[in-house]
Amino acid sequence: MIEVWFQDEARIGQKNKITRRWATRGSRPSAPHDQRTRSAYIFGAICPSQGKAAALVMPWCDTHAMNQHLIEISRNVADGAHAILIMDQAGWHMSNNLMVPENITILPLPPKSPELNPVENIWQFMRENWLSNRVFKSYQDIVDHCCHAWRTLQDRPWKIMSIGRRQWAHGF
Repeated sequence: MIEVWFQDEARIGQKNKITRRWATRGSRPSAPHDQRTRSAYIFGAICPSQGKAAALVMPWCDTHAMNQHLIEISRNVADGAHAILIMDQAGWHMSNNLMVPENITILPLPPKSPELNPVENIWQFMRENWLSNRVFKSYQDIVDHCCHAWRTLQDRPWKIMSIGRRQWAHGF
């Protein structure tokens, strides 16, 4: 059996993005904005056909962190299955020091094509619902919010399926 997975990273931190909010017409709701710069990275991967997800929250974005994420993805691939992992061509994704588990094959996306990766839409969903328009108290608070947001997403496999499906990748 072949599982199609998509992977990407997102920076979440004190220098956070402000997202749109519903408000009474003519009003301008305030949104908190922090000037501090601590951040963490969510290394996230989804398998839309199965509604599965695997992630790690890391303090850096490099080959070591990517290797740890590949191990986590490998653990989530079904027994006897092989994963095609589709991701962009970031330096740590294509590094010669990358240790790819035997049950994963990496398939790079064309350069400058984030619209082909549904994990970009996962980040948007997570920011709009759990991670934006807030001031984090500390680095640990950032990590805690990232972990909570990802676990909440994992508890909603139908949401992963809905956001993550791409006809070109699944042929339906």
